[in-house]
Amino acid sequence: MKFDEIKKVSVVIPVFNEEASLPALLTRTLSACHQLTQSFEIILIDDGSTDNSAQLLAAAAEQPENSVIAVLLNRNYGQHAAIMAGFNQVSGDLIITLDADLQNPPEEIPRLVQKAEEGYDVVGSVRAQRQDSWFRKKASKIINKTIQRATGKAMGDYGCMLRAYRRHIVNAMLECRERSTFIPILANTFARRTAEISVLHAEREFGDSKYSFMKLVNLMFDLITCLTTTPLRLLSVVGSVIALFGFLLALALIFMRLIFGSEWAAEGVFTLFAVLFMFIGAQFVGMGLLGEYIGRIYTDVRARPRYFVQKVIGATAKDNVTDQENNS
Repeated sequence: MKFDEIKKVSVVIPVFNEEASLPALLTRTLSACHQLTQSFEIILIDDGSTDNSAQLLAAAAEQPENSVIAVLLNRNYGQHAAIMAGFNQVSGDLIITLDADLQNPPEEIPRLVQKAEEGYDVVGSVRAQRQDSWFRKKASKIINKTIQRATGKAMGDYGCMLRAYRRHIVNAMLECRERSTFIPILANTFARRTAEISVLHAEREFGDSKYSFMKLVNLMFDLITCLTTTPLRLLSVVGSVIALFGFLLALALIFMRLIFGSEWAAEGVFTLFAVLFMFIGAQFVGMGLLGEYIGRIYTDVRARPRYFVQKVIGATAKDNVTDQENNS
């Protein structure tokens, strides 16, 4: 089977308050891209940074020899929305995503391209010897297992954004209109052939992680509700089990009361409260999950833009585009 030749590589990097790492990021990414036999471009998306990241990106994009395009968003929309904004600017046959914190070395880019040339639609990466905290590793493991069960796609590390996508996969993702997008999973739903390679993982040298505990919790809810409706089905199962348990418990209480008298059950007050709390807890869990789905329906019905591009610098045909580019 003959596969499409890769003539140009686009590297998409979302940036949020990474001014300390940007000089090293640009130098190392350019060095890695110069090792490619294909032409390349680097799209850097400023996701509403409050430091000097946007100015540094603009300065890099104004130097034509860098092959850098800077996309400046008007505020912070999140990592995946920023990447989608970058996807709208790419012109390459293969698109590689990379985090700006340098924990995944840009030097791995040629290996991703080489693997993609074997005919894979998506090439993921697995972080070898992760340099994250114990909590981050455990949380990542749980999230990966959840994704694998929900999607049936047995990729080992969905949390690593160092990945390669063929152009038709990116085009398919851009056609999707949901607001909560987790790019590695979305890409796999369109991919015919996928592969993974092991990549290096370094300690974070600059700044702090942008994912706090609450953001990780929010990410978990996003993943569950954007992947599958299984939790809604589970509500019916759990509700049936609780109802059955409540019925059997009621029969047991009646039986024990008849044998040992009312004093045995403290006149039934505490038992009643225990049963009541069990049902109330189940109802709140169910309402919370229903609220998550209803909230997403509300967001999608409003159909607001996923992001809003304030300015694009460095693209020949899209220089100084302001206040008009958005993705609905």
